[in-house]
Formats: sequence, C-alpha cells, structure tokens
Amino acid sequence: MPGTLYIIATPIGNLGDITLRALTVLKSADFVLCEDTRVTQKLLKHYEITTPTLRYNEHESETEVSRIVNFLNQGKNLALVSDAGTPGISDPGGKLAEYICRYARDIKIVPIPGPSALIAAASISGFRMDKFVFLGFPPAKNKRKKFFSEVASAQYPVILYESPHRILKTLNDLLKIVPDRDLVVCRELTKKFETIYRGTASEVINMLPRNEIKGEFVITLVPGNYTNDSQP
Repeated sequence: MPGTLYIIATPIGNLGDITLRALTVLKSADFVLCEDTRVTQKLLKHYEITTPTLRYNEHESETEVSRIVNFLNQGKNLALVSDAGTPGISDPGGKLAEYICRYARDIKIVPIPGPSALIAAASISGFRMDKFVFLGFPPAKNKRKKFFSEVASAQYPVILYESPHRILKTLNDLLKIVPDRDLVVCRELTKKFETIYRGTASEVINMLPRNEIKGEFVITLVPGNYTNDSQP
C-alpha cells in the first residue's frame, strides 16, 4: 500500500502554537520534507523529535518530485512542512500536492491544520471577514500596477503578505490608489515583537520604525464599499 503525505502546519513564530496532532505525526513519519532543513531542525530539536529530514521546495525539478512520489509508493509516510505556517498557502508544497492529485491518486494526502498568518491576521482585523480575498505576495517588479488595480477593485477585504524589504514600497503603492481606506498591518505575528498597526496607508507608514524594518508582514485592507454595521 502507498504511504501517506501529511501536510503539516507549523508555528509562524511561537513554538507553543504547534498542535499535539502535528507533533504525533512528525514523530511517527518516516521522513520530514522541509523547505529549509536548518529551520525545521530547530523545531524538531525543541520537541526532541529525531525523524530524518529531507529538503524539498516548490522549485525542485520534476525528477525530485518523482523521487518523493517513489518514497510514498514504497509505503513511506512523509510529513511536509514549510519554514512557518501552512504549506501551500504562499509557501512550498502546493505543486507536490497538485502532482500527486493528478498523477498518483492512490497516494493519500492528509491535512494537519494549525498556524496560519493569513487566518491569524483575519481574526484580529476588526473587519467583517465572512468573505475575503487572499492575494499572497505582490509582484516584486513586473505587473505591480495590475496587481494593485485588482486590490483596489476588490469587493471584499483583501489580505496580502509582504517582506520587510518591500513593506514601505507596498504601503506607498496603496497610498497612491486607496489613500483613504482603513487597513491593518500585522508584523511578527505570535513573536516577541508582534505589533499591530491600524489606520490608513499614510498613518501606518508614519507608525513604522524609522530605522531598519524587520519581520514578516500581513496587510488587511477594507474594500471601497465597506460599512461598519456594528455601530449602535
């Protein structure tokens, strides 16, 4: 019988956020597939897990994907993790799952849910999030104008990821197209220096540190037609 591929969510910062089920699967798997083995080893060592690790990310060749599928076909159970959060959500893992669903349907894929920066940010946004649009990371260079046009025209709250190196560039782009809209910018979610900024793009820009900006960011932006029905 083929083995099982477990898609495991790991902490986005605070190591205590991992689930008991995730720990059980990480301990029992034959191998842990990692985006970066050095990052994953810190988590495994913290919980005294000795399961061997193998490096894997979505940029691997088709030959590497076939090697992993062969492990599964041999009956090996593999646990797929990214550096942080849920694999496949703007993270490696999606291509492997897609390949298996298309070409190796006998292999079972099991989700082990847990931490996600996307859901964490949505939960504290203060906006109605029964419907929202997730657009991942903005393009670094090409097609940025088209991307932010899509952001501006969305009918529901939009959630974006951004790196510390481009957060000011992205906030300035938002300032140009939606200067009056409220947004929430989360930095270093679940970590020691977690910070939540609320306001318009210009207000958040003024709140950010003037020195070197560190940490990963999640931006939540309200749509143009948003009204606060919670007002008395």
